Amino acid sequence: MEKPRQIALRVLLRRGEGEAYLEDLLAEELDRSRVQGPDRGLVHEIACGVVRYQRTLDWLIDQRTDGRTQPPAILNLLRMGLYQLLWLDRVPPHAAVHETVEMTKAMNLGPASGFVNAVLRGVLRDLEAVRLRLQVIEETDPDIRFSHPKWLFKRWENRWGRPQALALLRWNNQPPPIFARANLLKGGADLLEAAWTQEGVRFERREFPWTSPTPVYALLEHPPLHSLKSFASGGFYIQDPSTLLAVATLDPQPGETVLDLCAAPGGKTTLIAQRMENRGRIIAQDSHRARLQRLRENCDRLGVSCVETSTRSGVSHPELSLVFDRILVDAPCSNTGVMRRRVDLRWRVSEGEISRLQQTQVDLLDDAAVQLKPGGTLVYSTCSLEPEENETVVKRFLATHSEFRCTQETQLKPFEHGVDGAFVALLHRRHPSTSQNPH
Repeated sequence: MEKPRQIALRVLLRRGEGEAYLEDLLAEELDRSRVQGPDRGLVHEIACGVVRYQRTLDWLIDQRTDGRTQPPAILNLLRMGLYQLLWLDRVPPHAAVHETVEMTKAMNLGPASGFVNAVLRGVLRDLEAVRLRLQVIEETDPDIRFSHPKWLFKRWENRWGRPQALALLRWNNQPPPIFARANLLKGGADLLEAAWTQEGVRFERREFPWTSPTPVYALLEHPPLHSLKSFASGGFYIQDPSTLLAVATLDPQPGETVLDLCAAPGGKTTLIAQRMENRGRIIAQDSHRARLQRLRENCDRLGVSCVETSTRSGVSHPELSLVFDRILVDAPCSNTGVMRRRVDLRWRVSEGEISRLQQTQVDLLDDAAVQLKPGGTLVYSTCSLEPEENETVVKRFLATHSEFRCTQETQLKPFEHGVDGAFVALLHRRHPSTSQNPH
């Protein structure tokens, strides 16, 4: 059976070869392997930790190798060894060095094993001095110390100030907790809590101003979620509390007709159905057929029967005569509010992408506007922290749609609210008699 470190290395090497996200590569490799329990956790911890602290690790490697470029396999072996030495207390330091050197030999990189051994043992010998140096650059170069692109840290520092920007960097480097919301279509909170107790799930109920009446829990310890009967029977859905804000703001009612314009994989869609007591009509649209299939599977598992799915192929719903009481536009965005969960996102996002996505977001709102009934409610949401994708999009939309007014804008900040970042705007379409003449 393969060792956990070998699997982690393969994940890291595959990540460097293609466009797949780390989370997808990890899931694929772990499903294919036979590792279980703590070994699975070690694979996840090493792979995510190396990517999370990539810039810090590369800075250390440059210092120890005079900035010489390393082949991908050697670079990732050094990253893995250093990460274990500096951030993984569960691995004894000498074991981290030994295992990394042995992996170098096992990969037929024998001549490089001495080099890897020398670099890692040098850091081990100077471990306290290295840790002290990391404390120093926390003040001088926090983007290096907390492993973020410099432009991103400066953007956040300019907006919120240094203490809040540093708090966000630290937040992004914490392993994300697992949250679940109870599916009230399959029973109440008491029933779910009793099932979890029998299944060996340790949990805590959490309250947020926007989550009531939906019970939300932090899952502290649990067997593999897909092995739980309470999961298979649709008792709960894994979902960060921040994502419930958009649905709470939409406030869907039983019997209404609702459009979820960017719906997959269905967390918000199925919560809308729950709020509607599974009565009414929800059209869930998305441009990706495979993701819509996941949405259908989630609806089936959670007992949601009022959802119809549709692939977005134009600027409006195929049934042109159909208009909606409420529309949710959960727009594609840079995802800067969920960097703690999307581990390699910080190395993919760019300032140019933030600007480029704005037009797509405005177009989606334009699309939604023509499908909303007079007097209807339109909610725009993202998991971005960037004003270009949030407030600016709303302002651009309102500048060309005088029949709409914005009555609420909410930005959830991780360092302030203790959940993933999210933005939600509440827009109302006036009845024709109350529309104001923009001139």
